[in-house]
Amino acid sequence: MKTPTLRFSDFTSDWEKKELDDILSYEQPNKYIVDSAKYNNMYNIPVLTAGKSFILGYTNEKHGIYDKGECIIFDDFTTSSHYVCFPFKVKSSAIKLLTLKNEYNNIKIVYELIKRIYYPTYEHKRYWISEYSNLYIKLPELEEQNKIAGFLSAVDKRIDLLQQKHDTFIQYKNALMQGLFPRKGQTNPSMRLNDKNNNPFTKNWENKKLGDYFTFFSGGTPNSTNTEYYKGNIQFIGSGDIHKKFVNKNINLEALNNSSSRMIKKGDLLYSLYGANSGDVAISKMNGAINQAVLCIRSNKYNTCFLYKNLLFRKEFIISKYIQGGQGNLSANIIRKLKFHFPELEEQNKIAGFLSSVDKKIENISNQLNQSKQFKKSLMQKMFI
Repeated sequence: MKTPTLRFSDFTSDWEKKELDDILSYEQPNKYIVDSAKYNNMYNIPVLTAGKSFILGYTNEKHGIYDKGECIIFDDFTTSSHYVCFPFKVKSSAIKLLTLKNEYNNIKIVYELIKRIYYPTYEHKRYWISEYSNLYIKLPELEEQNKIAGFLSAVDKRIDLLQQKHDTFIQYKNALMQGLFPRKGQTNPSMRLNDKNNNPFTKNWENKKLGDYFTFFSGGTPNSTNTEYYKGNIQFIGSGDIHKKFVNKNINLEALNNSSSRMIKKGDLLYSLYGANSGDVAISKMNGAINQAVLCIRSNKYNTCFLYKNLLFRKEFIISKYIQGGQGNLSANIIRKLKFHFPELEEQNKIAGFLSSVDKKIENISNQLNQSKQFKKSLMQKMFI
């Protein structure tokens, strides 16, 4: 294929195959490496990595700042990369700084094409000089590159704005939870909502053991050697599935009846006890059966959504206390013995509803963000060869 399937109407020339080494120069990053890893968000200069995290933190160091304009930071060992258009420092020497050799190409387009290259890195070695720079990409004339870059930059701007909005709402929610739940050593929270008469709640919160006010049960796993058990339409939920709307693993009624697996329903409060997801908590989005690594929590008198927000707020405390160093598991007995401060039911409902409305807003923004990313991905498939 010499031209893409989606193209601006004023361009007809074939795209040309070019070697990366003919397009890009590289610079070693040594003189831009940060001296201290004591980062602070109040500082101005970002410290970058070519990995997924991208910005590691911010430094106040004044020397050794890369400020030559647009470039691509390229991880020499993993081949991951990022486009950068602002001054920065770097964390290590494991990257290359890539810039254009001439003015006949647009570096943003070159970066987008590099990101489309699938290049397995099975060995721990540096790749740019020995292999990666010898790869080829197809490019149009500069005017078309600039037109595409301008269009994609508009899409990227929307993605960035949505990401910033999402991050702002996450911070807002975290600040709300700090105010709406009592901190360690406190009986009441620092922030009180209004009751149905529009007056602030004033009653003291009461310290209660969860086991006295909630019911708990976990499930089990049907015999894994009986493959017939796993041919059914009952969704089988493990500790890593509690946030999902559906799972790919199902069991049948016979499996349910011949094991300790238990049914839960949409809206139940689920808590992960074992594995990498220990301490995760969610309101179930589906009906199904749970295994032994999932705890279901119910109550007829208390708002389980309020408890969900409370467990979420105290997740780090629970994990640090009961799973030291990432070792060990939680149990129903541990959760039953936890003591939390609870307000009267009306205030529980108010807090749960308020935080749920914020969660809904975050979910809507997240959906818009994912849709924009998918839109860009679709464009990339059609606008590039």
